[in-house]
Amino acid sequence: MPEASFSRGAQHPPTAVPRVDPPPSAPRATTAAGPAGLLASLAPLLAEWLPRQRWFAGKGRPITGFSLVSATELLPCATTGTTPGLLHLLLRAQQPEPPGHRHGSGCGHPRGAAASDCYQLLLGVRPALPPRLAPALIGRPGGGPLDGRAVYEALLDPRLAALLLERLRMPGTLGPLRFLREPSAAIPQALAPRLLTAEQSNSSVIYGDTFILKLFRRVSPGTNPDLELPLALARTGCTRVPAPAAWFEAAPPAEGAGPRSDPFTLGVLQPYLAGSTDGWQLALDALAARDDFTEAAHALGQATAEVHLAMARALPTTVLRRPQIEHLAAAMSERLDSAAAAVPALHPYRAALHAAYEDLAALGRTGRTWTAQRIHGDLHLGQVLRTVQDGGPGTGAGAGAGESGAGSGGGGGTGVRWSLIDFEGEPSRPLAERRRPQPPVRDIAGMLRSFDYAAAVGGQDSAQDWAGRTRAAYCAGYAEASGADPRDEPELLRAHETDKAVYEVVYEARHRPEWLPVPMSAIRRLAAARP
Repeated sequence: MPEASFSRGAQHPPTAVPRVDPPPSAPRATTAAGPAGLLASLAPLLAEWLPRQRWFAGKGRPITGFSLVSATELLPCATTGTTPGLLHLLLRAQQPEPPGHRHGSGCGHPRGAAASDCYQLLLGVRPALPPRLAPALIGRPGGGPLDGRAVYEALLDPRLAALLLERLRMPGTLGPLRFLREPSAAIPQALAPRLLTAEQSNSSVIYGDTFILKLFRRVSPGTNPDLELPLALARTGCTRVPAPAAWFEAAPPAEGAGPRSDPFTLGVLQPYLAGSTDGWQLALDALAARDDFTEAAHALGQATAEVHLAMARALPTTVLRRPQIEHLAAAMSERLDSAAAAVPALHPYRAALHAAYEDLAALGRTGRTWTAQRIHGDLHLGQVLRTVQDGGPGTGAGAGAGESGAGSGGGGGTGVRWSLIDFEGEPSRPLAERRRPQPPVRDIAGMLRSFDYAAAVGGQDSAQDWAGRTRAAYCAGYAEASGADPRDEPELLRAHETDKAVYEVVYEARHRPEWLPVPMSAIRRLAAARP
């Protein structure tokens, strides 16, 4: 069939699955706005493919329709030769809201009866796939401008993944997409790409062990904290976090006569810390070898405090007084009620867990205040990297003068450097909430929960003793660097640990049911505790 030009940021009307005709009330796409049959032809394929992706947030709920926010050719898709095309899509997936869910506007989409999360897709297009790309196949559209061609996950194609790096090396605009670069960043050409296959809520491509590009899959209007915070920290001179070298974003669609919302952050390129090991693997190695991890945990507490102090210098802080503290406690209670509706195993512990939040609110009523600032938002052992120092220049932007401390498990005296990564926050929470100043203890609670996870997975007889010593060492390191020991505020710490454990219960129930006993053990402990 004849080919039509792809739209440059034009919106297609909603398309249902399996229904492919736009609703009568929606404007119909024209050739000038893009190929009217694009979304209709892709919808049946994407309705099957999207729910199988690790980063798809709507698992367990049917996809009832799609609408296209933008479609941009990064490489022409109309070629009949062997050269692949590359199509960038921003796509809303419409689904029923889960029980008790408070759904905000995503992708500029107004609140309605159906949830509508916006996803970033990078689709390769070829007349035929070579055997090495067979696992990447999404399908062959029947009809539309890509009729009969093989459509596939572009990030698995090194040729197309390399193009993304070239776009970031050469800043500019292509349709709604804007590619930006830090002026001081040196990005070499022709770095070989490889897609990380580890389970993630986004997608990451490593380029030649020099840079790593994180592509955000579920996107919302506004600057993603994983760009905003590392940029702010780099400009304070903090070297605990790899500094962004380049990034790209999309202009939001125009909706009505009002002002446009903020751009969507789509991807961030940062130095790759080659040779580093994440804290989760280090902790498991220490447990397997029955090694002490307290020195490593103490140094990690110091690193966490340094990053918190740098964020407090770089970005605004605020004071939480009675109204804000009561609101914080009420929000935690609301999340608990929503979680209990989704995971019945929480029901027996609701009253005791609500008491933790009431204890926090009661302190606010007595006049207690706390400082709130920008934080990491999802801190755990998988979000920290240890790089061994060899006396020479550090590896990547996160390296520098090391501490004396942990070897592979915390002993041995090898100089190491802890770096913090992945500042996106909890992806399931609205972007505006993730960008809000919060008590630093929320990050601390996340790390303490991670030590418990490691102890549970490590599975040795003394695992809980290991966790207790490690938690204490981490808090002591934090206190040494910051001057404030989180254990001195037990009500605040317990409330945040409880809130984190409740989040973990929902996450595990939805994604990894076999792991559900780990946070449920913490739920029982926290329900029985009272400062």
